[in-house]
This record gives sequence, structure tokens and C-alpha cells, in this order.
Amino acid sequence: MNYVVAPPAIASIAVADGDDRFPVRRVICVGRNYEAHAREMGKDPAREPPFFFTKPADAIVPDGTAVPYPPETRNFHYEIELVVAIGRDGFEIPEDRALDHVFGYAVGIDLTRRDLQLAARDLGRPWDWGKAFDNSAPISPLRPAAAIGHPASGRIWLSVNGVVKQDADIADLIWSVPEIVAVASRSIRLKAGDVIMTGTPAGVGPIVVGDRVEGGIDGIGRIAITIAPAA
Repeated sequence: MNYVVAPPAIASIAVADGDDRFPVRRVICVGRNYEAHAREMGKDPAREPPFFFTKPADAIVPDGTAVPYPPETRNFHYEIELVVAIGRDGFEIPEDRALDHVFGYAVGIDLTRRDLQLAARDLGRPWDWGKAFDNSAPISPLRPAAAIGHPASGRIWLSVNGVVKQDADIADLIWSVPEIVAVASRSIRLKAGDVIMTGTPAGVGPIVVGDRVEGGIDGIGRIAITIAPAA
């Protein structure tokens, strides 16, 4: 087979404590999955069905990346998140079997052009330009569930230049990991290589060139990036 342009490289995430890598098919994100964050975004925190948006696989960048300040925004935000890596295909997955489909977990930062996101939201348009831009998904090395189990609680936090901005517990997720996997699989066929970013707690805010952003989840890992000048 001859391709008319060179095929893109396979996006992947490092697996902790070794040389293995997890190939990424797509990135599925859950919106407003902590009550306090829903409130700070001006929304009702009532437990409504979860909603989803996506990022391209090649938006993923590793721990330690210098992320260029993105174009077309003056309000660039961080959002710390628990990341779930799907290791087995499934459709209409029962909630009580959902964790059987999880390969492992990581720490992610959902970088957001907040001004573009809110402008799109207010006009009833898709969020893509506010969420799905280059380098918008820093993700730490994955920790396999075979090694750490399936964490349902643990501190999740993020700091900017050493000052803690987000501090919560993944037990506070409105929709748990098994519920998210089960609900998502009713609408799409989840495939090995899919990655789910499960939502952020309260405390989101702006970052600028020169900022060092660090975060972590107990029992899973840590991540750190710096914000570099626009490329």
C-alpha cells in the first residue's frame, strides 16, 4: 500500500517502571464531574447524566514537557484529572464488569483555552477549539491496574509555582470510573487504546509563560510541565 502522505506517528503514553508504551486511539473527556467544579463554572452540580467531549490522541505530551502558550487565547487554564486507559474492547459494558476493561491509570492535565471554550458554550457550539488543541493533554506514565489495583479514593492536587490551587479526592467524582466506562460504552464501542480523562475538581485558573505546573494523585503518580513562550 502506498500512502499519499507519510502516516502520522502512533501517539502513546509511557508505562511506569519499564520501556513499554500504551498506544492511544483517542482521548475521551468527561465534563463537570466534581460538584465544586460545576459550581465554580456556574452550573448546577445535580447528578445529571455525564457528558463527553474529545481531544485528538496527538494532543498528549509527556511529563516534563515545556508546553508552548497556545495561540488565540488570553485565558489559558489548567485542570488536573484522573486518567483511565482502556485495555480491552467493549460495548454496552455492565457497570460491575467495567473495571475488567481498564489497563491502568495516570495523572493528566486538561489544558483549556477557557475564553474560547466559554464563547463556544454560550453560543451553543462545540468546545473543540477550546479543548482539543496542540499539546493540550499532558499525561504522566501509566500505572497498570495489575500493579496498583483500581483506586477509588486518594488525594488529587495541582500547584502553580509551588502554590496549591486544586486539592480534592478522587472519591468525590460525581460519576465513578466504573459508571463512566459503562455509560460511555452505551454510545460508542470502547477499544483498547482509548483513554478517558475523568474530570477536574474545583480550583481551576489561569497560567502564563514561565509558570511551573505540578500535580499528582496518591497511589498513581505525579506530573509536571512548564509553560513556554508561544512557538
